[in-house]
Amino acid sequence: MAPKRRAASGVKAGGKKVKEEPEESQPKDAFTSAKEALLAAGPQVKSSRKVDEHCSVAASGEVYEDYDCMLNQTNIGQNNNKFYVIQVIKSGNTYYTWNRWGRVGEVGQSKLNEFDTPENAVKDFEKKFKDKTQNKWSDRMNFVSHSKKYTLIEVDGEADAEVKVDSVDGNIGKVNKNVLPCTLDKATKNLIELVFSNDMFKEAMECMNLDIKKMPLGKLSKLQIAKGFEVLEEIEAALNQRGKIARLQELSSKFFTTIPHNFGRSRPPIIDNKEIVEKKKEMLMVLADIELAQTLKSETEKAQEEMVETVPHPLDQDYNSLKCKLTLLDRKTETFKIIEKYLTATSNSYYKPKIVNVWEVDRETERERFGENDVLENRRLLWHGTNIAVVAAILKSGLRIMPHSGGRVGRGLYFASENSKSACYVRPSKNTGVMFLNEVALGKEYTITKDDSSLTKAPAGYDSVVARGCMEPDPAKDIFITLEGKKVAVPQGSPVQQPQFVKSNFSNSEYLIYKESQCCIRYLLELNMQY
Repeated sequence: MAPKRRAASGVKAGGKKVKEEPEESQPKDAFTSAKEALLAAGPQVKSSRKVDEHCSVAASGEVYEDYDCMLNQTNIGQNNNKFYVIQVIKSGNTYYTWNRWGRVGEVGQSKLNEFDTPENAVKDFEKKFKDKTQNKWSDRMNFVSHSKKYTLIEVDGEADAEVKVDSVDGNIGKVNKNVLPCTLDKATKNLIELVFSNDMFKEAMECMNLDIKKMPLGKLSKLQIAKGFEVLEEIEAALNQRGKIARLQELSSKFFTTIPHNFGRSRPPIIDNKEIVEKKKEMLMVLADIELAQTLKSETEKAQEEMVETVPHPLDQDYNSLKCKLTLLDRKTETFKIIEKYLTATSNSYYKPKIVNVWEVDRETERERFGENDVLENRRLLWHGTNIAVVAAILKSGLRIMPHSGGRVGRGLYFASENSKSACYVRPSKNTGVMFLNEVALGKEYTITKDDSSLTKAPAGYDSVVARGCMEPDPAKDIFITLEGKKVAVPQGSPVQQPQFVKSNFSNSEYLIYKESQCCIRYLLELNMQY
């Protein structure tokens, strides 16, 4: 075992002397790189950086050039789940290196070193980066993670950047804007505020134990998320290996190093079964959709910063970025009453969401794509529940079959004829949840009663797969509505037992399509999900 380096003195955020964390032993293994396609995108250029809020010169200083990094390390065996922040800061004519380290979720310890030249500060920064990661700062675009060393966390952009260019003389200053009134109706305005809310995104991430200090909003990186998927693929492969416990502990440590989690003082758990892997995949897909929503919000902010005197209201900008028309339904219309009855009849006694608002959805180009399936009959209006944090991404990009997704009926889009089934997948914010009602062109159905997670398409001669449950909304009470000239079945009866499927593995039916074009989002429901 290599000897540990001599501990150096430091200063806590409150000013007390502390001992800096000792250097770890030399690495044994190298982590795998991210997918070639993502790496081919090249280095991510960052704009202005924000000085760590716990630094004593944060108010007067600024990050010097791009010398700013966020490091993370998890080692389950040693109950390590720690971070390390390194920055070069310029304040007036003085330069500093700032180091802060500790347990994820805590402020930790810190040290501020003063230098008379930027060259000396940069030299100190690069030495610390090499000590902690065994990588050269100059070669960080080809970063390789090493065992018992810190890993560089990839982040994008700058969440708190502010436009300061004066349109008159180019001097630093804030441009005065004439912001137009919001044109959205009150209900739609509130919905857009909700689905783009930073507080809601943070709440969703914290519920998944994600450390939002290491993966802050506005800086989420596609590359870092892709690396997380890579580690989960390694874990899946290791689940079937001999001597897997030690390997799974190592890979779980690697995953939590790559995707920082806040477990407090608890030991990080081992990801040791397929169910946990699927939950972590779902978490990363939510994270990817939050990244997309944040990108849309960033586009709105950039539009507000353009050198024009009059700009649309930010909520109008956010709404327009979705390229999706939302038309609020009057509660007195027949369509609203049919949807309300569908929800009430197929909810259960324990979980009874109540409709707040319903919007008709018209996504740009989706109906044209859906038209490719005009030859398919057997259309149903079916439920799809989801995390409220991904609603903006769905409105922008539609319901998608993700490369890493899966489930009991394979990799496809899942729908239900019972609201109670889809409600299980709704992740509300402050009791407000969102569900979608979708026209699904099922065509010829292939019926199964046992799990088959290997499915990636309907069997030859079929257009969809239905995992038949022992309960189904009473078919005798189905009604038909007409959408763009096509008859669409809408359940209106309560679930009744299906004698022919009484031995099915599924309690409630699940409807699967394996082509995104077979689905068209028709309605968005804002629901009160309070028990």
